[in-house]
Formats: sequence, C-alpha cells, structure tokens
Amino acid sequence: MAAARPALTDSLSFCLAQLTAAAGEGPGWGKDPATNETPLGRALLALRTRHIKAAEGIERFRARGGLRPLLSLLRRTAAADPAPSPAGSGSAPSSVASAGSSPDHAPAAESSLPPSSPVRLRKTLDLALSILANCCTEGACRAEVRRLGGILPLVTILQCVKTDSIQNRTARALGNLAMEAESCRDIHSAGAVPFLVESLTASQDSQCLQSVVRALRNLADSPQHRLALAQQGAVRPLAELLATAPDPALTSALVRALLELSRGCSRACAEQLSLGGGLGPLVSLASHPKRAIREAAILILANLCAQGLVRPALGNAGGVEVLLGELRRRRGPSGTSSASQQPLVRAVCLLCREAINRARLRDAGGLELLMGLLQDPGASAWHPRVVAALVGFLYDTGALGKLQALGLVPLLARQLCGEAGEEEEEGIEAASWDFPEERSPGQTEAGSFRSLRLWLISEGYAAGPGDISPDWSPERCPMPEPSESVSPTPGQPSMSTPRTLRKLGRVPSATAEEPWGQEGPALLLLSRFSQAPDPSGALVTGPALCGLLAYVTGAPGPPNPRALRILARLTCNPACLEAFVRSYGAALLRAWLVLGVSPDDWPMACARPVHRSQHRELGEMLLQNLTVQAESPFGVGALTHLLLSGSPEDRVACALTLPFICRKPTLWRRLLLDQGGLRHLLAALTQPAPHPLFLFFAADSLSCLRALVSPTVSPVLVPATSSELDPPSPCLYEPLLGPAPLPAPDLHFVLDSGLRLPAQRAASAAASPFFRALLSGSFAEAQMDLVPLRGLSPSAAWPVLHHMHGCRGCGAALGPIPPPGQPLLGSKAEEALEAAGRFLLPALEEELEEAVARIHLGPQGGPESVGEVFRLGRPRLAVHCARWTLGPGQCPRKRALALMGLVEASGEEAGPLTEALLAVVTETES
Repeated sequence: MAAARPALTDSLSFCLAQLTAAAGEGPGWGKDPATNETPLGRALLALRTRHIKAAEGIERFRARGGLRPLLSLLRRTAAADPAPSPAGSGSAPSSVASAGSSPDHAPAAESSLPPSSPVRLRKTLDLALSILANCCTEGACRAEVRRLGGILPLVTILQCVKTDSIQNRTARALGNLAMEAESCRDIHSAGAVPFLVESLTASQDSQCLQSVVRALRNLADSPQHRLALAQQGAVRPLAELLATAPDPALTSALVRALLELSRGCSRACAEQLSLGGGLGPLVSLASHPKRAIREAAILILANLCAQGLVRPALGNAGGVEVLLGELRRRRGPSGTSSASQQPLVRAVCLLCREAINRARLRDAGGLELLMGLLQDPGASAWHPRVVAALVGFLYDTGALGKLQALGLVPLLARQLCGEAGEEEEEGIEAASWDFPEERSPGQTEAGSFRSLRLWLISEGYAAGPGDISPDWSPERCPMPEPSESVSPTPGQPSMSTPRTLRKLGRVPSATAEEPWGQEGPALLLLSRFSQAPDPSGALVTGPALCGLLAYVTGAPGPPNPRALRILARLTCNPACLEAFVRSYGAALLRAWLVLGVSPDDWPMACARPVHRSQHRELGEMLLQNLTVQAESPFGVGALTHLLLSGSPEDRVACALTLPFICRKPTLWRRLLLDQGGLRHLLAALTQPAPHPLFLFFAADSLSCLRALVSPTVSPVLVPATSSELDPPSPCLYEPLLGPAPLPAPDLHFVLDSGLRLPAQRAASAAASPFFRALLSGSFAEAQMDLVPLRGLSPSAAWPVLHHMHGCRGCGAALGPIPPPGQPLLGSKAEEALEAAGRFLLPALEEELEEAVARIHLGPQGGPESVGEVFRLGRPRLAVHCARWTLGPGQCPRKRALALMGLVEASGEEAGPLTEALLAVVTETES
C-alpha cells in the first residue's frame, strides 16, 4: 500500500505562510481574511495541535517569526468582528481550553456546512488566541509579545468580544503574560482589570471563570497591584462566586486568587470580601478535605485580621475558633515550622483587639495558647506582639486570674529587658473596631497605638483623646530633653519649656507624656496586677522583682515611670510585707539599688551603665516604705509570727531582712537578740543557700545589724607592715647574740637543726610554767647547759626566745609571718603559734595573732586572706576575721566574698564561726 501523502499543514513553513498572508504581511495582503478562512483555519489548527505541542515547538514557532503575524492576525480579526454579542452566543468551538498554563487541546471538527462570516471570524480568533496563550507559557515568548505590543490587542478583544470561549482564551493569554512583572505592569496600564471583572459577573462558564480568576491572581503580584485590583472591584465578585458553591476546580481557583489578593490585606479588599459574603464560605472551606484549599482558606482568614473593620464579622462567622485550632495544630508535636505559624500568631493577636473576639478566644482556650507562645524561647520574636495582645484583657478579671495562674507575671517581667521582636508595626487599619466612630482618615498615629488609645478611653484610663498625647505612640516616643530651660529668642513667640528629667527616686504621678516603648504593654499589665488587693503571690517574687529592677537599672534612657510606681505600690501595700520577707525582696532592693549589685554581678562584677545616685535614692525610698509597714502594728505581728511560728526558711529570711526594714531598737532587739533571730541567721550560713545572693544578703544584714547595735563604731585601720607600726620597743634579747654578750648566757637551747640559741636560765624559767618546770625543777634539763627544743625551726624559735627574755613589740613576732597571698596553714607562723601554746606563752600567742591580723587583715590583705586566717582555728583570729568582714567601712562586695571564705573555711564545724560573728555583731568580744 502506498504511503499517504503528507498534508500541507504538516509543514511549519506552510502554516506560517498562511498565517502571514492572512495577517496582511504576505502576498495575500489586502484580501478579506474570510476568503482564505478554510486554508487559514487548517493552518491554525495544525499550529495548535501539532507544531506548538511538539517538543520545542513553541521555541521554533517564535524563532521563525510566528508571533508577529499571529498578533497582526489578532488585530485584524478583532477589528473585523461585528458588534459584541451576548456571552455564550454564536457557534464557538465546543471544546474550551483549560484555564491552566499548559497547551490546550484542539476543538471539535468543524461543521461540514459553510459557516457564516462572523462565525468564521470568531473561529479564527479562537484558534489564534489559543496558540498565543500556549506560546505565552514560555518566558522568551512573553518577552517577545510584550516587545511587539501584543497586550493592548488582547485587552481590546476582551472588551469587544463577549463570547465565553474568546473571553476564556484571552484571559488565559493575559494570565500567562502576567507571570512576569513587566507584562503585569503593562496589563494594568492597558486597563484590562475592569474587563476581567466584568467577565466574572457576566460569564456562566466554569472554565472561562477559572481563566479570568487566574489572570486576576497573576495580576496581584505586588502591593500596589493588589490595591489597584481591590479598588477596581475585583474582590467582591470573587467572594460572591465563592459563596454560590461552584464546582471544585473553580473553588480552588477562587481560593488561590483571594489568597493572593489578601496579602497585606487592604481596607478595600476586606470590605469587598465581607460585602460579597465570603467570610462564611471561607470558614467552611477551612475544614475542606483538600489540603491546598483548606490551608489557603485559613491564610485568607488570617490576612483579613489585619483590617479591624472585618474582625467582628469574622469572629461571628467562626473565624476565631478556626484560626486558634489551626495554630494549635501547627504548634503540636507534628506541627510545622515557625514561619508557617507567623501569620496565624499575628491574626490571633489582632483578634484580641475587639471585645467580642476576646470572649470567643478566651472560651476557645486561646489564653493557654498565647501563654504557650510566651513560654516558648523559639517564639521570642513574637513575644512583644503577644504581650501587646494580652493588654486587651486588662479588665477581664477572669482572664487575668487565669493568666496569672498560668505564670504570666514572671514572663512579663522577663519581657521588660528582652530584645525587640522583628514584627512590623501594624497600620492604622488594624486598630480596634470597637469604636469605629472615632476613626478619622486624617490621623497618622500607628494602628496599635490608636487601638490602645481607644481602649484606654473606653476603660476610663483617659477621659478623651485629648488626654493622651500622641507622644505615647512608638513612632513618636520623645527623646529625653535637657533640664535647662530655653529662653525664647527676641522677636519670636515664646516656646514651651522642655520637660526636666525626673529623678528616679521620686515616683512620678501618671502623666500623658509617659514614653510608650516596647516595654509599655508589659508594664501596663504588671501595673494592673499590682493594683489587686493582694498582689504578693504574683509580683513579690524573685523573678518578677528581678525583671522590674533589671529594667529600672538597665534601661538605656529614663525608665518608664510606671515601673517605679509599681515598685512603690508593692512596697506600700501591707499585704506584700510577708512576701517581701520570704522572697528576700527587701534585701534584693537594697543590694540592687543601694549597693549596685545584681544577681548577674555576683560574684563576678559585670560592666553596665549605672546611675548610682538615682538608683540609691529609689532604693532608699522603697526600703523606707517597707519600714513603715514593718513598724506598724500589723507589720510587728506579721514579723513576729514569721520568726516564732514560721518554717525554718521563713525564720532565716525574717532574721536576715529585719536589719534592713526595722529601725526601732525595741523591735529588732526583741526579735533578733532576745528571741534568737540572729542565731537562726548565723546557723543558716553553712546550709544550702536559698537564694543566689544569700551570702551577700547575709553579710550586708550582719553589717547593718552591727551598725544598729553600735552606731558609733568606726572602721579600724590596721597597718600592713611593721614599718607602719609605732616605734618598736627596745629588744632585750639582742645583747645575748653579740660576740661579747652582756650579761653572758648561762644556757643554750639546741634546735633539731643543731643551731644553738643563747639564753638566760633565770629569765627563761620566769617566762612560763613550762620553762620553770623544765629549767628549775627536777628534770634533767635543770642541770644541763645545752637544753634541746624538739620540733622547732629557727624561724619559729626566734619569737619564743625574744619573748622569754622580755621583748614585747620588738618586731620579732613578725618574722615567721608570711606576706599576704601566701598560705598560713603549714607556715612558720602556724609553727610559732603552736610552740607558744606548747610552751604556755599566752602573751606570745596573742602577739603572734595580732601580727597575723595586721599583715593579712590589713589594707594589703583581701577577702581571700580572711578564710586563710580563719583556718588557723584560733578564736581570737576568728573574731579578727569577723570584725574585718563586718567592718562599717568595708566594701559590700569584699564583705560578701570574705563571708564566703569564712563559710568555706569553717566546713562542717560552724560553731567557731557562729560565735565569732555573734561576738562581733553584739560587741561582746573580749
């Protein structure tokens, strides 16, 4: 059988020649396209079904110059088409291309009857548009079409030819072209959007609607274009179509388009979507079995939350529960990344701005979800936003109680000095819609500030908008101004005097000029908690106080006065007194503010900007507030109960705190001295510390108590070396050491090293009972001229011999003492002290101990020397160590380090340390 002859349309050249001729660019120029419709139709059909669909067919078509005649044909055919006909009329091809970007299929075979001229024109237009739409799936063709000016003819066709198939293919071509930013801009400039919107309302064909919806979605490629689409009414028809329960394919296209249009949701977008009845269908689609539709619907709801005007209606439609449920699911064990959670977190926080949504959120478990975010270190970038959202519950007593039980207060305190999140500031449209009548388009404050301002007015914090300065806005937070007044320049209107910088020690009253920075929401919530009748359980705790104090002392500028008022309110509340005692709060206030030592500064100091005088003034004021409470009848009863009937921990905390907040001698003497409070504190020194700063607090407390017992005690300055002592006394032993001793020695002591030391028998026997029995009794040494002294080195024997011959203060006792920084245990000093005790020389012991104290506990000695001296185990030296530690002129940090050394040196035997400290504090040491 002979092979079939190839058809002319199998040749790309033949098809291009027919296309060129029909476009008026070839030999057939000037002919009516209708006269050549049959060969042109076959050529267009071949191009569409064979040549374009072949591998690299679109590229060959473009390279052979097919786009130029194709666009020319579109222009001529569109110009020859009669007046627009109703959508769906005419004999358009029965098979309509898909709205997707892949090449479409050929239409059904043409009728054998010769069609009328308008029908032939529309078939030609239909095939040409299909070819162009398929070509525009490739980037090079899109650029070529744009260069050849092919966008405007498409817009003209969209305007003039209202047949569904033509509208479908034109919208598909525009949608493919809009995949590039340059083409998208040109399509907007050509005015295609109104005609696409018109197609949405006029067409009933699903595939045509899908192509139009896709084109609108691709045209929403930037915030400016999304706003332009919304302003031209593109959103409402989409929402109305979504509400009519269309087929699944169109539903998917609508949801994808609305998701793109709602990014950075504008007011126009939110209004149109709500008026089009799209909220209910979107909430229903949030449970759609298809994941893509479900997630897109949820994200649209999240985007809509950026507009306050639509949030109440969104809550009524069930959006609060949907968003909470989705965020809870994404934060679960099998949840998604934090990036996917971000829009939902933002939406849930924005929903807290209206009362109706706050109630729904609270009932749906939203408070627990928000607290989980605050407790998650991985969500730290969202913490400021979450705290600002919780401000909405400021007067919801039930919600505040639940938040407090969930541990909100320490989290808020930690937020005061946290780093700012990277969340962008909400616009004016995100403000609360609880008071829409107060909105004014001309105002420029940030949306979050506007929402807060309206809420403050509604809750009675301010009488009206004029009571709250715009300087509270984060964008307008004023910089500190100099305290000097500025005199007006002659000839100019007088200017207002700049505000003076407030002193931190004076808690200012509430003013409308307070700065509203990142810490503002957290401070507002903490202030609300502090106004409770008994805020002690939440605020008077270590973490909460540390957060407040860290903010007050670490703020780069003047701290928010609200933080100072919170501290003042707590210290003035009698219900908080016991909590301040139990939590070591009073000691913490004194250490951090008055002494400048925070937990981070202990035991290693940290460099930080300080305003010591201002902080000291604030600390003294707060401690004075506590003193007023402690010395009231209620306070006396509470402290007495803690000390006598409290737990061991309470007794220790009460004893430690009393010297800071009690000034009445009758009170602190009775509680600390008569009723054993001081011994409770001293006994606790060697126990596990209940607070990181416990030993610092204890050293400071004992020093304060010593000052209360003996207010006239002044620091004792001890010389460091013998050269700084009074002139030494004459040495009575040196004459025995010369070549011609006078008087001549009648005795020599022989050391283990063989060294012979001259001595006078009578003077030696009179020095102590030991030598009297040894040299004048019935022992053999009484008859010997060379008396051995066993276990004694020359350095240790030297002060012994001097002392036996009457030397007092000649400097011999300083010989065996090592310099500061060298150990005393195992040294010659310890050997000399042991020898003085063994030879019954108590005066020498005392002189040696004084020498040790002068060298190691003098100005050259440091806190580390205190423990070293204490390890010698001598009661008098223990008292010296305690006196050095608790001296009134001692640095608080060195005092605490010295006490640490004493506790470490005492080990499990705490008795000597306790007795030494007790003797020094009560001034009963001998």
